Amino acid sequence: MATECIFCRIINKEIPGNPIHETSDVIVIKDINPKAPIHYLIISKQHIQDIQSFADCDAGLAANMLLAARDVSKTLADSSDFKLVVNSGKLAGQCVFHLHFHFLAGKQFSPL
Repeated sequence: MATECIFCRIINKEIPGNPIHETSDVIVIKDINPKAPIHYLIISKQHIQDIQSFADCDAGLAANMLLAARDVSKTLADSSDFKLVVNSGKLAGQCVFHLHFHFLAGKQFSPL
């Protein structure tokens, strides 16, 4: 894990993250700068920079990140509808270079 990476520090419990869901390879926390009424971050516990850095052997991790989104959606009171966003690379808006998905819910979203 990268010691300067904020997500690695949360995973290592060096700084608080208050997980709302956790498995052996994924942690889910609330975003501190939410873009929707419900905004969670689904974070790989393995330090992978972005989707382009996934190796073929990481397919199980990718599946588990999607399953975490499914599991979190089942805990929503009003609806299980959500949007899943991945910014992969600087030009795409990625700010923290540790693979994570944005789980957004709690409002009506415009179609892409």
